[in-house]
Amino acid sequence: MFKKALQKLKELAEEGRGSFDPSVFNDPLALQTDWFPAKGGGANFRTHKLVQSNPDRLEFKASFGMKLFSMIFFLSGLGVMIGFSAANISSGQLALNMETIFPVLFGAIFTCVGGCIFYFGTQPVVFDRQKGFFWKGRTAPHEVLRKDRLKNFAKLDEIHALQLLSEYCRGNKSSYYSYEINLVLKDGQRLNVIDHGNPTKIREDAQTVASFLGKPVWDAI
Repeated sequence: MFKKALQKLKELAEEGRGSFDPSVFNDPLALQTDWFPAKGGGANFRTHKLVQSNPDRLEFKASFGMKLFSMIFFLSGLGVMIGFSAANISSGQLALNMETIFPVLFGAIFTCVGGCIFYFGTQPVVFDRQKGFFWKGRTAPHEVLRKDRLKNFAKLDEIHALQLLSEYCRGNKSSYYSYEINLVLKDGQRLNVIDHGNPTKIREDAQTVASFLGKPVWDAI
């Protein structure tokens, strides 16, 4: 079942853009690396912007569009919960039945979705030359003793290249491409950095990170 899902991801990623030959990079590791999306799905707008905090630190931070997108969900759900509750209280018809529970539950789902999008969308994505690590998450590798418990991190000297990929995303009413930056480690494994819908900015950001790290960019967009 897992293999079938993986194959489907590859087919969707390649749909509309043809096949890609990694031998163009003249690097044996490129032939051992996967060339389908490391992270399924994506957005049709720019979710992150690259910021240089200091000479030794680059960070991807949530864009205004990402924050606005999450707040629309959060505030819409909150508004539904407060509005229906206030209306029922003022009319004296507050009771535990489907007519009152369903709107509040519906609003709570939207609020939770918006909160989750904001929480995960604003998590730190950092390249720090002073600490010697890349990490994605609210806990930095140098802050913990058991680094094996962290998933999205790597030593900077383990990074071999940056990989750029596109993915064709199908929606119910529209379809779009999402683009991702992945780190290719020296053992061929990959770590996703970001993915969003602006190919120009993601290319610019990849080149900035590559120059910062002194690594090549494998552009398959």
